[in-house]
Amino acid sequence: MFKTLVNAWRIPDIRKKLLFTIFVLFLYRVGNAVPIPFIDPVAVKAMFTFQGENAFYGYLNMLTGGSFTAATIFALSIFPYITSSIIIQLLVMAIPALERKVKEGGEAGRKFQEKMVRYGAIVLGIVQGFIYYLNLARSTLTDGTSIIINNGFFTAFMIVMTFAAGTALITWLGEMITNKGIGNGISMILFAGIISRLPADLTTGIAGIRAGTLPIWLAVIIVLGTIALVGFVVWVSQAERRIPVQYAKRVVGRKVYGGQSTFIPMKVNMTGVMPIIFASSIVSLPAIIASFFQAPTAGFWYHFLRLTQPPSIVYMVLYILLIVAFSFFYAYTQVNPFEMANNMKNNGGFVPGLRPGRSTAEHISKIMKHVTVLGAIFLSFVAILPVIVSAFDANLSNLALGGTSLLIVVGVAIETVQQLESQMMLRHYKGFLE
Repeated sequence: MFKTLVNAWRIPDIRKKLLFTIFVLFLYRVGNAVPIPFIDPVAVKAMFTFQGENAFYGYLNMLTGGSFTAATIFALSIFPYITSSIIIQLLVMAIPALERKVKEGGEAGRKFQEKMVRYGAIVLGIVQGFIYYLNLARSTLTDGTSIIINNGFFTAFMIVMTFAAGTALITWLGEMITNKGIGNGISMILFAGIISRLPADLTTGIAGIRAGTLPIWLAVIIVLGTIALVGFVVWVSQAERRIPVQYAKRVVGRKVYGGQSTFIPMKVNMTGVMPIIFASSIVSLPAIIASFFQAPTAGFWYHFLRLTQPPSIVYMVLYILLIVAFSFFYAYTQVNPFEMANNMKNNGGFVPGLRPGRSTAEHISKIMKHVTVLGAIFLSFVAILPVIVSAFDANLSNLALGGTSLLIVVGVAIETVQQLESQMMLRHYKGFLE
């Protein structure tokens, strides 16, 4: 792998792209250290420590590289952009006029959709920034210290607009990586945020071993288990179900077109990590809403919150059901079996043994269901396993979100390597597969 990167580095234009990507990620990390104005960073950190572990807050903090609980300008990261892209995609599917404008407009339609996603990200950045501001404004420390300095309308306006501006800036940085760098910009931003937490986690683990709170044998098991889980994630991420397709021969003048055999790859994990993101957002809603009020110590709401937070069995079952549901939902928003069958029919393609049209679409839909079930089981296993492990030992609570982060890191690494491979192959350079 290192030899391959060295070979890629020797190609001037790829080296420029790598350097540009590294520079943009450096700017992103610098932005993660710039605090929001009118906010006391020490008081913010103390506030989140006092509120205790919140699964969704921990999830956001993991993906933002710690900037969420530090209340920096990139605290919202690219979550408003991701949410906006999903909403716009659903609107395009639900509104026929919008769908025609996007699909029939060609390059102009694609740019129109991207513009809608950007504007939507800014609006959602303002909304989420306002919610974050409300959480800060109502919170005080046990000694009465206020989180926000000189609270007022102007202060609130500046805080919310800074959060929204950070979202716009980080979206632009991601697009710059996609257009001029290596890999998908949004994925690389997530990758950088997760990897940046690795030194702190290693330091915590070493400190636990020295203090005796983390036995050495348990640390060895965690390392070996992580390596095995990485291999399993890579194996499943590369797995696919291939649907054979045959194209009929066509004679145009003196030339013969078609006649070749190919296949449609249906990846087992075609949805990526998105179902986990959606599911974790929903199962964490009770804890997020409860954080706006005084924590109950008894009664119905006390037991309700206990059941809807990890490592409760109810929480894990609900988490798995939501992952399965969102896996099917997101898979069918990405792939339309009837549209795929019609495209094959219009181009003279057919699945051997099936009639073009409806029969082909039903066959593709059936395979999608089976593949999606396997993908949902895989995502559920990766997401729930760290939660189960942390339930046996409170010292392993930091592993509760390890499956999600591992899935993102491995997926982005594979995607980036494949893009480097394709760019090197275009230059007739043989390196990655040898």
